[in-house]
Amino acid sequence: MVKNDRWIIDMAEKGMIDPFNNAQVRKGVISFGVSSYGYDIRISDEFKVPRPAGRVIDPKCFDDDNFLDYKGDVCEIPANSYVICRSLEYLRIPRETLVICFGKSTYARSGVIVNITPLEPEWEGHITISVSNTSPFPVRLYANEGIAQIVFLEAKELCETSYADKKGKYQAQKGIVLPKI
Repeated sequence: MVKNDRWIIDMAEKGMIDPFNNAQVRKGVISFGVSSYGYDIRISDEFKVPRPAGRVIDPKCFDDDNFLDYKGDVCEIPANSYVICRSLEYLRIPRETLVICFGKSTYARSGVIVNITPLEPEWEGHITISVSNTSPFPVRLYANEGIAQIVFLEAKELCETSYADKKGKYQAQKGIVLPKI
């Protein structure tokens, strides 16, 4: 069952989303905050940008040297490339909830694809986000503005094993966390 905005506000006030905006902020920015059935998260000003060295990226043996750390209000993604960033918000997902994520249409219309995996029950942390530019032109990302919408799904019963129970490798992550095996 998809939860409504009142439930999201109630949960956020209990520390589920920090920082939290109980209304959608839209004027002059890519929107963020509470939406009809979800929450539009923002990206922080921290990015990992691929080095132009032609190295192989191996998710089983990830080399942080393949990336440059960049901090700024605007990050430009070269044509047909990507960056890794993180949510500004820190999330704590309740045990009865699963969260799915979708890229914002403003960026989609610019050739940008946002990839975030589902957030499992009792996962917490900053969301690591992969942002791909599929267009033949450079595209700008704006820190502290909306990047994706998260939608909360409530289960009819509690899950048998939550992400916290599994002691998941990305639990309580802070900053941008690269692949782990």
